[in-house]
Amino acid sequence: MKSKKGFTLIELMVVVLIVGILAAVAIPILRGRIDAAKWSEGKAMMGSIATAIRAYAAEKGASGTNPTAIIGTGATALGFATGDLTGTYFADGDFALTAVDITATPITFTITCTAGGGTDAPSNPPSYTLNQAGTFAAGT
Repeated sequence: MKSKKGFTLIELMVVVLIVGILAAVAIPILRGRIDAAKWSEGKAMMGSIATAIRAYAAEKGASGTNPTAIIGTGATALGFATGDLTGTYFADGDFALTAVDITATPITFTITCTAGGGTDAPSNPPSYTLNQAGTFAAGT
């Protein structure tokens, strides 16, 4: 007698079913991780802005004028050139400064990054903020 080698149709169907179930579970989980990875670019740029604010405060001293702009080289700008904060997912216009006080001890500031200016920007959450303590908070 000859022995037949191979898989039966039932065995192949079970394997296809298992792969389908795993794919159905994994795709929604991976979508959230993709947005988190995209936000890491925005968070890194927000960290650069925070460092620039601290350097600005150290240069101007306690009697200095609070910075009002991120882009530019004026007396109250942080010195970023147009395009410095443009990456794959975010653009210069996605970042904003609020509540900046370099005369306070310690200095206070809030940096906001809104998704939407770059190519294929993240969809969730719509924004993040970074404060002087280094705490990121997702917007709603």
